[in-house]
Amino acid sequence: MNRSTVFLISAILTALVSAGLWTIELTGIDLAFGLGGEVESADRPEVAGTVVQASPTTTPASSTTTTTAPTTTTTPPYDGWVDPASSGLPWSELGAVEGLLTFRGNPTRTFHGRNAPTNPTVVWTHEIGCANSPVGGVTKVWCGSGWTGQPAIFQPPEASGADPGTWWRAFGGYDRNVTFLDPLTGEEVYGPYQTGDIIKGSITIDPDGFPLMYTGSRDNSYHVVAIDRPQPTTLWKLNADAVKPVKWNDDWDGSGLVIDDFLFQGGENSRFFIVKLNRGYDGDGLVTVDPEIVFSTESWDSELLAVTSNEQSIENSVAISGNTVFFANSSGLIQGWDIGSIADGGTPERVFRFWAGEDIDASLVIDEEGMIYAGVEYEKGRSRAKELGQVLKLDPSNPDDPLVWSVKANSGIKSGVWATPALHRDIVIIATDDGEILGLDRADGTRRWVIEVPGPTWQSPVVVDDMLIQGDCSGVLRGYDIADTSTQPTELWSQFLGEGCLESTPAVWDGGIYVGSRNGTFYALRD
Repeated sequence: MNRSTVFLISAILTALVSAGLWTIELTGIDLAFGLGGEVESADRPEVAGTVVQASPTTTPASSTTTTTAPTTTTTPPYDGWVDPASSGLPWSELGAVEGLLTFRGNPTRTFHGRNAPTNPTVVWTHEIGCANSPVGGVTKVWCGSGWTGQPAIFQPPEASGADPGTWWRAFGGYDRNVTFLDPLTGEEVYGPYQTGDIIKGSITIDPDGFPLMYTGSRDNSYHVVAIDRPQPTTLWKLNADAVKPVKWNDDWDGSGLVIDDFLFQGGENSRFFIVKLNRGYDGDGLVTVDPEIVFSTESWDSELLAVTSNEQSIENSVAISGNTVFFANSSGLIQGWDIGSIADGGTPERVFRFWAGEDIDASLVIDEEGMIYAGVEYEKGRSRAKELGQVLKLDPSNPDDPLVWSVKANSGIKSGVWATPALHRDIVIIATDDGEILGLDRADGTRRWVIEVPGPTWQSPVVVDDMLIQGDCSGVLRGYDIADTSTQPTELWSQFLGEGCLESTPAVWDGGIYVGSRNGTFYALRD
């Protein structure tokens, strides 16, 4: 049975039904084998990937009866992990529960929300607070929420006792907590869930309706958390040292993807992981997981190490289109791995490799044709990045010569792109560190327009209902009319949210905009 059919059946069953706790931390597993069989440990840097074989799984036989009306034409369900045609659509179009469940909303990182307000003002605020976290051995005070920090929007589990139709907002912050808020009042409705260090990335809510939340932290672990208890409860943690070798550090900034009981995630330990979650429920009806790492690979290879350094971390959120998962690292290597056989116990195979020359923290976004759009930083002045530029369109179906076009977007060293691109109709929108918001033609990369705001601009541009929503480092959030992609955008509204950089990506849902600031405050705006 293909995955789209499974999603459809799951959604139908959920609608009809509507009328032991494990805490595990993996550490220190040094896998001595990789793609193609066993290798000596001295050869490990040459290995493209390492894999832990999953336990065999079986699928019960099923029978179906189909009656076809002679005047009806149906499109067969997509036979693969993620239908490329779903780019820009809500994740629920693929069978997920409704909501804004992960960074940029769907597996191709291209859905930003629904029903934008027309002229919003601040209706409530919530104080996030601050916490200490070391940088280079020096303790630093971090306040509010930052890059990427997008809130998740979802309907709470039945066990919460919330009224039907209720939507929660939840986000990770620099106070080390995941905070759960009422969208109408800003009051805390659950938790918080506290980690051991600050949270820089965006949380993920389980797309299949299991009462589970997934979050990274600078505390060395990626957390799988039950949200059907009186308080959020850790069920499992993926430690940065779970599989070796590792490089760089042990933070988890990316927003994981969960599809068909598999978790796809990359870490600043410079490794990519696929985890079989084995989700279920215990005798008391509480959610459980029994995870196993079924695949892990390095973000680097020997060719990359020969021309870069040990800075190989994965800070972006992995993206999936078709049967390929894509991610990039802090030395600018973009990889694609074929995951078509993983559900049947197969081993992923690298099918795409492109070196952009410099750090890629922004998440890759993928359009309906499978094209990749990447934003690249310019910090070291490498000739490769100087030659290519900082905005790239790549065609992974042509792996030998994938570059479609590239655009320079830097003003010198320590500039470039940290924000994730946004796709809108026939343009791609890029926010640069220098405070330029670029509207580029998706076909050839030519500039349609530019907006200038106070930088550095790390907040990812959000587009809902032909409205571009963009914050800057002076604390101003603005809305622009981009219905006509060929003309200079018209500013529709602006709101000053207080002194402090707006690095976190806003969430837009049913007439509201929700965003955190580095000034220590979380804001809700509505008409």
